[in-house]
Amino acid sequence: MKGKACIVVVLFLFLGAASCLAAGSDYLVGPGDVLKVTVYDHPDLSSTVRVNNDGTINFPLVGTLQIEGISVSQVSEQVANALANGYIVNPQVAVFVEEFRSRKVIVMGQVKNPGLYELRGPTSLLELISQAGGLNPDAGETVNITRGTNTADGHEQLLMVDLKTLTQGGDNANDVAILDGDSVFVTLAGNVYVTGEVKRPNSYKFERGTSVIKAITMAGGFTELAAKGRVKIIRKSGGAESMLTNVPMHMLVLPEDVIVVPESFF
Repeated sequence: MKGKACIVVVLFLFLGAASCLAAGSDYLVGPGDVLKVTVYDHPDLSSTVRVNNDGTINFPLVGTLQIEGISVSQVSEQVANALANGYIVNPQVAVFVEEFRSRKVIVMGQVKNPGLYELRGPTSLLELISQAGGLNPDAGETVNITRGTNTADGHEQLLMVDLKTLTQGGDNANDVAILDGDSVFVTLAGNVYVTGEVKRPNSYKFERGTSVIKAITMAGGFTELAAKGRVKIIRKSGGAESMLTNVPMHMLVLPEDVIVVPESFF
């Protein structure tokens, strides 16, 4: 297109594994970032610049450019357009992020090393959990991400991620990008209790989709004295307890259910 800048290549230099690339393809530039800007066939113009506190960079020929809050590809386009405005015909510009500004998130809950973490580049949820030492054995199936917004009322946004689907189902769509200021909370798993005529009465970690027979199997199975047809569940709901009798083996249990296997009379 005559008279307009031609952007040929926009590259991202990420600090981390290749999976970071997908998470950070829309990385927004901000104060403290260090950018390497290359103008092809014009090595005298290529330079490394740090984004100033006011969100600007100073670039040869064109002077000050406001780039805070735009993506790396948009930075490339803006530099090219500025150079094309009376300086270079059809400039070809590539922008690399050499150093990412210090961004911080809080990780709490059922990870091995909860605390404050710095993001040294685009970081996904799973990568952040890995940085925090991985999950505790008692980690639940949900991660809650509290995120500030730029809305006028200042309301926070709550993202709920299904951790089981993410880690076991291979659904990378749920591997959300972590942003500066996020608070990440890995929930505690509930328990299901199995008592009575089973071989290993105890509490067991609740997993979604657990049936009565699966819980009993986790408890070692029935003893010889078990009344298999008279299994009960004590369930709490709204602060009150209820008793479910003669429950079928395929029935799904809920967190904090107590499965009671009575003794047979025969």
